Amino acid sequence: MTQQFHLVNESVKQNAINYIRQLPVDNKRPMILDVKESTRTAIQNRKMWPLLKDLSDQVFWFGNKYDSDDWKDLITALVAKTKKQEQRMAPGLDGGVVMFGQRTSKMTIPQMVDVIETIYWFGTQQGVNFSEQSRNEIEWAKRWGDSNAK
Repeated sequence: MTQQFHLVNESVKQNAINYIRQLPVDNKRPMILDVKESTRTAIQNRKMWPLLKDLSDQVFWFGNKYDSDDWKDLITALVAKTKKQEQRMAPGLDGGVVMFGQRTSKMTIPQMVDVIETIYWFGTQQGVNFSEQSRNEIEWAKRWGDSNAK
């Protein structure tokens, strides 16, 4: 059994409280309640990929060209480092090194803002000419952020 409440107003909060009150209490098999921030939005995800594509098309990093997925790993590792989050690695099962990276699908909305801003910052530093799709996504996000700022 799972139930999810998005706390957007007092009415929803009250519904969640009422739901919790009716749950059974069992010392041997207790229920677990998780309260967490929302993860990234679909809009943030759609914005990220054209930016990563622009990096993959235009940037050579230490003589190598990387695809969008690789750039996502590089960017999220940088964001994690700047936020002083733990970065881990292990020897690969068949040689090489495996970096344990961040999953953007599990990031909160503010964490994704950091990722997108970092892509834009890094791309600008590298002289990336962002595509029309990326520019449209950036402009839309700025308008959305301005209209939803509180």
